[in-house]
Amino acid sequence: MVYLMPEQRSEVAVTKVLTSVRGRAGVDAAFAARVEPGARAMRILYVRGGLTKSLSGLTIASGAGLGGKSLVLGRPVRVDNYLAARGITHNYDHAVEKEQLRTVAAMPVRGDGAPRYVIYVGTRGDKALGDRWLDAMAPVVRELEQEIAVADEVERRLSALAADVHARRDPAVLTAGEMQEIAGELAELAGAVHDASLRQRLEALHDRLAPGHAQQPWRERPDLGLTPREVAVLEKVALGGTNAVVAEGLGLLPNTVKSYLKSAMRKLGASNRVQAIVEARNLGILP
Repeated sequence: MVYLMPEQRSEVAVTKVLTSVRGRAGVDAAFAARVEPGARAMRILYVRGGLTKSLSGLTIASGAGLGGKSLVLGRPVRVDNYLAARGITHNYDHAVEKEQLRTVAAMPVRGDGAPRYVIYVGTRGDKALGDRWLDAMAPVVRELEQEIAVADEVERRLSALAADVHARRDPAVLTAGEMQEIAGELAELAGAVHDASLRQRLEALHDRLAPGHAQQPWRERPDLGLTPREVAVLEKVALGGTNAVVAEGLGLLPNTVKSYLKSAMRKLGASNRVQAIVEARNLGILP
């Protein structure tokens, strides 16, 4: 069984996004740069549809080129003729020229309040992207941001559990209630992740801590795909809790609660939290 660290799982998701967005937007090339800590630079690591290796491994300074501008502004940007475009620096024209790219667009991907990746799409020849590239990119970028949020939360919770166990050192000091609490934490984590190998690992740990426990450690809802954590957030919100109150009650960050709530709203086809609660009750998800 291969266990992927959260950053590795995020990068697997990035490669899938490039394939998806290239097909949806009908572009010739799609590539992604991973933002370095501090957002002073980023490095292009993944390329789909490239003609050469000129982009692979290229380091982009913050504010430089199209992607560096997108990184600084924190929003999508595009140019119709990269090599002749005004408003961007031309530090990387040599790589773009080798790829024969003309129209290029870039969109930042955020995680935990900071930029994590910049996704690019580009066309060759005179074909303009227009506004449709944003329509094609936006949904998959939002899904990627959700994947990053989940990976970050899993890492935070696992680190907290590991630190707690390390601090205790002697397993004999754990009470039955504490063991059950840790088992419940593992069950919730298993329900929040989509990586099958990591989920199996969490389930195995749950079974070791709570052998013979009647409740299944996780349960997907085949109808909508709501995770236990998303349901837990909906339950707290249904009681009138704000994002901050829900975060405190569930031991999460407010931004993480917001991500879970947005994901649940999308799955329920709701445009706001009230509609999400009503629909969840109609479906029997909430009492």
